[in-house]
Amino acid sequence: MDQYSYISNAHVAYIDELYAAYKESPTSIDPSWKTFFDGFDFAITKFGEDAEGGASAVATKPVSAEPKPTGALATPGTIMDMEQLPKEIKVRALIHAYRSRGHLRSKTNPVRERRDRKPLLDIGDFGLDQNDLNTEFQAGKEIGIGTAKLSKILESLKIIYEGALGFEYTYIREPLMLDWLKTKIEKEALSFNPSVDEKKRILFKLNQAVVFENFLHTKYLGQKRFSLEGGESTIPFLDAVINTAADYGVEEVMIGMAHRGRLNVLANIMGKTYEQIFSEFEGTAKPDLTMGDGDVKYHMGYSSDIITTGDKKVNLKLAPNPSHLEAVDPVVEGFIRAKIDSQHKNDSKKALPILIHGDAAVAGQGIVYEVTQMAGLKGYNTGGTVHFVINNQVGFTTDFDDARSSIYCTDVAKIIDAPVIHVNGDNAEAVVFAAKLAAEFRQKFARDIFVDMVCYRRHGHNESDEPKFTQPELYNIISKHPNPREIYVKRLTERGDIDAEIARQMDEEFRQLLQDRLNMVKEKPLPYQFTKFEREWQSLRRSTPEDFEKSPETGISLEAVEKVADALTTIPKGFKPIKQIEIQLKQRKDMYFTSKSLNWAAAELLAYGSLLLEGKTVRLTGQDVQRGTFSHRHAVVHDANTNKPYNFLKELKDSEGQFHIYNSLLSEYAVLGFEYGYAMASPHSLAIWEAQFGDFANGAQTMIDQFISSGESKWGKMNGMVLLLPHGYEGQGPEHSNARPERFLQLSAEYNMVVANITEPSNFFHLLRRQLAWEFRKPCVVMSPKSLLRHPKVVSPLDEFTQGRFREVLLDTNADPKQVKRVVLCSGKVFYDLDEAREKDKIKDVAIIRVEQLHPLPKNQILEALKAYPNAEIVWVQEEPENMGYWNYILRMLYKDIKMDVIARKTSASPATGYNKVHVEEQSGIVNRALKIS
Repeated sequence: MDQYSYISNAHVAYIDELYAAYKESPTSIDPSWKTFFDGFDFAITKFGEDAEGGASAVATKPVSAEPKPTGALATPGTIMDMEQLPKEIKVRALIHAYRSRGHLRSKTNPVRERRDRKPLLDIGDFGLDQNDLNTEFQAGKEIGIGTAKLSKILESLKIIYEGALGFEYTYIREPLMLDWLKTKIEKEALSFNPSVDEKKRILFKLNQAVVFENFLHTKYLGQKRFSLEGGESTIPFLDAVINTAADYGVEEVMIGMAHRGRLNVLANIMGKTYEQIFSEFEGTAKPDLTMGDGDVKYHMGYSSDIITTGDKKVNLKLAPNPSHLEAVDPVVEGFIRAKIDSQHKNDSKKALPILIHGDAAVAGQGIVYEVTQMAGLKGYNTGGTVHFVINNQVGFTTDFDDARSSIYCTDVAKIIDAPVIHVNGDNAEAVVFAAKLAAEFRQKFARDIFVDMVCYRRHGHNESDEPKFTQPELYNIISKHPNPREIYVKRLTERGDIDAEIARQMDEEFRQLLQDRLNMVKEKPLPYQFTKFEREWQSLRRSTPEDFEKSPETGISLEAVEKVADALTTIPKGFKPIKQIEIQLKQRKDMYFTSKSLNWAAAELLAYGSLLLEGKTVRLTGQDVQRGTFSHRHAVVHDANTNKPYNFLKELKDSEGQFHIYNSLLSEYAVLGFEYGYAMASPHSLAIWEAQFGDFANGAQTMIDQFISSGESKWGKMNGMVLLLPHGYEGQGPEHSNARPERFLQLSAEYNMVVANITEPSNFFHLLRRQLAWEFRKPCVVMSPKSLLRHPKVVSPLDEFTQGRFREVLLDTNADPKQVKRVVLCSGKVFYDLDEAREKDKIKDVAIIRVEQLHPLPKNQILEALKAYPNAEIVWVQEEPENMGYWNYILRMLYKDIKMDVIARKTSASPATGYNKVHVEEQSGIVNRALKIS
């Protein structure tokens, strides 16, 4: 192997790629490379060229190499006689290597030596040696220092790429973005030196962070607080991001984060008073249980307005969240998207999402991948997110070796070409540099950026854990390691930036302020403060039990019906739909204007259009919702020739509302979280998520359990989002029959959400409109239909839309009470099976009452309906197995009032059989037993 075998295939490919780009378009590459290749082509013209090979060959063999190389540049007697050019290429290859792999040598770990990741960055790896250090190279222009000696170039590269910051960005495929980052990193990293005032600001925020944690640690020893100790530079980071972003136009920031450091962020970024935090620690505040059950202090959200250092007003929000790692991420994104759509008039530069991750969580939780994939999608884009990782190198008690396979916890960023900045958490100024760069990048390119702050965790997972059980070596180092504030004070005083007395005085004054606030709380406890309503929610109120006795009127005018119908049945001139859509549109037109009897899809679209006419926003997402999973909705159609989409309700005349309907990425967890966040931000919008099949909702169970069902009770956050979960036993097997209504009913209490299984289009219309007609908001879960979408009996006359309200219970208008011996109570699709069999066999002694809303259960309406059949036996009939569906809930709610039995499928571990013949037998068995058909 000769001395030049050090050049990797990557270097060769890189140079060849540049040369190919130069040959195609000389101005498309970096000017310094263009200058080089101009000279190279001049030499080729003068000396001749071997037809094979490429530009990279110049760096692969020495001048006198034998035998003759095949590369064009290596032909003896031609360009290889020009000693300087190969050296230039080698130095440029060195620069490129530093840009792409310098981060592997960066000093980003404050408590451990970095592992040798084989970065191949020594000059010997590029065919250069000590004799070249005093040689000047034009390549110095590449990094902004002009023609310079190799020693100076190397020194600059080490400062930029081997210091407290490590940069990953060369994989980015957008030239403008890549060039901008390269300039920022290489020019500003060399010259970054904050002003004295900025340094004092960094110290002030760092002092707040350190002293606050230390104060809590001494006053509340052993109490859980998930301290920030070791990662206190988080506070100057957030301070710098918010201030910088505000200077670039941001007016609103929402932060999503887990436990670690949350109290510090609440106090020193969000402006929550120290008194309130101390009061929560003291446990003296008396909670207002009429507002809900509350939550632990490190889950609560907060909202405030601050004035930045640039004298800009910014609204800050910290999203409430559960313990479930990273679950808050899509909620924040959805919240910000709602604000962009409405309040900020589609200007994403005015609203910024910041997600704070743990290193083990960002690598280990799949929802991070889902949210990252959302970043560039039309339906979910929020103009870029600043991701900040508090990388304390331990997940719960697990070392990072057991927490991920990738080198970095942030490697997920690369799937969307998002740059990553790794930074040493002990270097506060480097952290602030990363913060400013991140904020500016996001505002300029509307793209995500990740900042990975490598730090440590001084205590265990919580303050009562002993971390030395699993990490004795690491925690021996940490126990002797100074905190970031001590390190920064030493650095400032050694440089003469500030006097040590100023730092000591700052510490004493802040510590005394905290003590004074604690004394105040001990003398006079503060009342418990529930999360305040946002401004947008102040026109609404909390619900009362009386609200659920009868629904409000939700009919619309005939004029509104005609406007919506006109929009839904008109296509633009020259638009050519496929034949099936032409047929659908004719049927749609007939329903609205001739038969005046609407099916499910027509009723649903009418509900959306009527809300748009009232100035409301409607947002519907899910997998294939534009046409509908079951090809029933067709809210958007496509031109047969051009594939151009046409959104009917977007063209609705006199509409003051916004209609957003997006086919989602193939995700349940993150998409449902996004829509929950959207509805949280926008109380006068109807946000809907439709599952492809209802049982797919179990892929988003965390969102259902931790946010949708309990968010109002825990955090005082109302939410009016709707889940459409296709449900019904039609022989499609275990995976596509059951949306698990029993799970939602088990979660139902205290009027927390609506659970419904609706059988008539007009009732679905009124339910959707009721969501925004109420003076409060409740999540609504609908067991929505599949086969009923095209059932000939599932239609409603037009006059049921121009008047009336949602009917929680549907009475039997066909049975004669005097003849009835059995009353069947049921919900959903099974009604039509029962009704069809009853009609076929001319059964007169069975009445069927439909419970359309299961929670809040319309108990009084059910009991009132049963009074018409005083001598009849009562049974609950369901398609689902007896251990699933509604039976256990109905029994629990009504056992004191009604004596009844159940008819259902046998108890089962699986929701449904996979054999169609067995399904048919089971279904007919249920119907026959219910109607007493032998």
